[in-house]
Amino acid sequence: MTKIIHPIAGAVALTTLATFWLSTAFAEMLASHASVTMVKTAIPWGFLLLVPALAVTGGSGLFLAKKRRAGLIGGKIKRMPFIAGNGILVLIPAALFLASKAKVAEFDSTFYAVQSLELLAGATNIVLLGLNTRDGFKMKGRFRARPGGRLDAKAKV
Repeated sequence: MTKIIHPIAGAVALTTLATFWLSTAFAEMLASHASVTMVKTAIPWGFLLLVPALAVTGGSGLFLAKKRRAGLIGGKIKRMPFIAGNGILVLIPAALFLASKAKVAEFDSTFYAVQSLELLAGATNIVLLGLNTRDGFKMKGRFRARPGGRLDAKAKV
């Protein structure tokens, strides 16, 4: 069962984080302050999905890894503390701060400085979760090497 739960929880976490990031970027580039406010006040509610998905992903990953810590599993395990720390220390406080500023329409330099930090930290976590996903696919044989040494994204049938 854990072999099913782990990739689903990971996909939910990565998709949720990417949705937050893209929503913020598109709202800022293409929409009004009202849209930015809507996005910024909705993101903290999304934590109700994101945080459990990340916890289940991490917990199930450790369970599946058992005592192994080398190779691709080791890389995945080494990235997780940074992903978690980035989320707990930067992304959650930034999202709560930005939601409070957006509610009162304070789109000042502090708002944009914190939002820039949030976008950078979010992009970092998206990349790290993407690397973990890639390594998970490699471990399952979803990517295979082509004769030139590059990876082939075609799944084995």
